[in-house]
Amino acid sequence: MGPPSGSHIWKSWAFFLLLWTTCAGSFLADDDRVLKGQPCLPHSQPWQAGLFQGEQLLCGGVLVAPQWVLTAAHCQKPNYTVRLGEHSLQNPDNSKQEIKVDRFIPHPCHSSSGNNKHDLMLLRLQNSAKVNNKVKPIDLPSYCPQPKQDCTVSGWGTTTSPRENFPNTLYCANLYIWSQDHCEKAYPDKISDGMVCAGNSNGADTCQGDSGGPLVCKGVLQGITSWGADPCGTVDKPGVYTSVCRYTNWIKKTIHAN
Repeated sequence: MGPPSGSHIWKSWAFFLLLWTTCAGSFLADDDRVLKGQPCLPHSQPWQAGLFQGEQLLCGGVLVAPQWVLTAAHCQKPNYTVRLGEHSLQNPDNSKQEIKVDRFIPHPCHSSSGNNKHDLMLLRLQNSAKVNNKVKPIDLPSYCPQPKQDCTVSGWGTTTSPRENFPNTLYCANLYIWSQDHCEKAYPDKISDGMVCAGNSNGADTCQGDSGGPLVCKGVLQGITSWGADPCGTVDKPGVYTSVCRYTNWIKKTIHAN
């Protein structure tokens, strides 16, 4: 094989420069963290992805471009496949697409040390998804969510906690954004600028198996499920999500450089 083209060399240098500058100017994944939700209207979340090893669901994800899925960095495992277009895991219909992962790109400032910061990872798929009304990317935010803004979370994670009960169909729950001040009071010394909290008065929450899935507000991706209280669904302990608006530039630049 001959040497790489100038274009490829530029992209490689651009990518490593991006890693350095992102970490130089920086701003929690304790568990795989939809509880007290209900089955989603089939295919109402066409950006929803499932990350699988064989038949085992490991995490959720979000289609952000035809060949790119966004998920949580703590979800990284070898030999993933990504499933798109699914509602029922046991009875898939002809909308299902299953694509192998070609490359994992966790946020360069994420650490597995347990502080849960920068809990974000891009997955480049081997092939582009076939975009249709049941499989399509979601818009990235150009603004950050406001306190009390209504949002939706979705996933195939456990619907009960601490006892686990994994549903067959995709579940949704309606939550609202907490102010950063209330979020910090709920989790003292654990909240960074790159996180956002969401919950409701009924204790609806994401839980085991939902990690990496979407928090969607007004049709825009505002959060990636990251961590929360154990057991899930504690009313005064909201779920904590990676705040996508803080990382939009990194997401776009990384996709462009790869």
